[in-house]
Amino acid sequence: MLRKLLLPVVAAFIIAGLFTIMSCGKTEESQKPADTKKTEAPAKVAEKPAEPFIFGLLLVGPYNDHGWSQAHYEGGLYVEKNVPSTKMIYIDKVNPADRAGVTIPMLVDDMAEKGAKLIIANSDDMKDGTREAALKHPDIKFIHISGDDVLTGKGSPNLGNLMGKMEYGKMMAGFAAAMTTKTGKIGYLGPLINEETRRLVASCFLGAKYAWTEVLKKDPADLQFKVTWIGFWFNIPGVTSDPTQVAQNFFDTGYDVLISGIDTTEAVIVAGQKRGQGKEVWAIPYDYEGACEGGSDVCLGVPYFNWGPDYVRVIKQTMAGQWQAAWTWSGPDWSDINNHGTSTVGYKKGDALSAEAGQALDTFIKGLGDGSINLFKGPLNYQDGSPYVKAGEVASDKEIWYMEQLLAGIEGQSSAK
Repeated sequence: MLRKLLLPVVAAFIIAGLFTIMSCGKTEESQKPADTKKTEAPAKVAEKPAEPFIFGLLLVGPYNDHGWSQAHYEGGLYVEKNVPSTKMIYIDKVNPADRAGVTIPMLVDDMAEKGAKLIIANSDDMKDGTREAALKHPDIKFIHISGDDVLTGKGSPNLGNLMGKMEYGKMMAGFAAAMTTKTGKIGYLGPLINEETRRLVASCFLGAKYAWTEVLKKDPADLQFKVTWIGFWFNIPGVTSDPTQVAQNFFDTGYDVLISGIDTTEAVIVAGQKRGQGKEVWAIPYDYEGACEGGSDVCLGVPYFNWGPDYVRVIKQTMAGQWQAAWTWSGPDWSDINNHGTSTVGYKKGDALSAEAGQALDTFIKGLGDGSINLFKGPLNYQDGSPYVKAGEVASDKEIWYMEQLLAGIEGQSSAK
């Protein structure tokens, strides 16, 4: 009974003691009334990073081909470097040999799943597939390089075209070749035959003819200019002619300068081999600024594409919601054709180009830029003798773009038939 009476008293003492201990453990500050003026900064909420703008490249050849496809790939890298929040995805070797049975719409479906908002197809033979893919994906913008969908009206509203005026670069190549040749025989290693390749061959020929007759003051009859076509943009064993053999044949038959119109560097490689055998020969590759690498003793320079500035422009337009389908044929920045920030087309002189020829080339380029030299001024005839540009007239962009034959004075086929 006594224990029952004492238990409540003891419990009361224990509770009171614990309360005293807890009170003594508080600091003096903590016992002060709260400062109503003092507010605590809100916790920072981590910002969600902006999703990148994804653009895709469909490349006909390897991304590192030292030619056409690598120039496009590096244009994409230029965008990533100069336009914040952009990301490139690409698929290379998009051609019947490397990806048999794979269609452009199939590849576009894959890029669409990866979030691509704009897709660039970089080869003429992708025309039909790109049109089909653009219809299937109306929310994606498409650029077909070298195409004419906007001109013909055959493309959907989300499909535009872009190309550089390489005709000027090829004129420079032909000029450098004619200033250098000792035999008067210039060869052209051609890809497949279409309107684009005809006008580029013709541009080379006109540049060579101008140097031969107007600068060197030689008889035009003593200049030989021949094109041999291999059948595609690069070698496909069993499908195309072997560009190495074609190049060798040119050099073995007295042609001492070979200008390339294909995507790869066989012209420079074979010229280097022939130089090693004691032949005085030269070559001019195509497409990519670094195409002379490894052939400094034979390379007269390279006409090249610089896709970065135009890629930046169309991607910024797309990101801002301002993109519209257009046919754009961009020319060089004549104030500095090798300005990587402004010029779509350039010409990088090669180590094998003589100082005298280099100075003459500079004068030629200046004339092209200020308009005092216009090589598409008549009279100019096609191979079959029919008039292309009449005397006193100048070819329009569309007349140059849709060149139907090679020009009189060029040896080689004008069509695949």
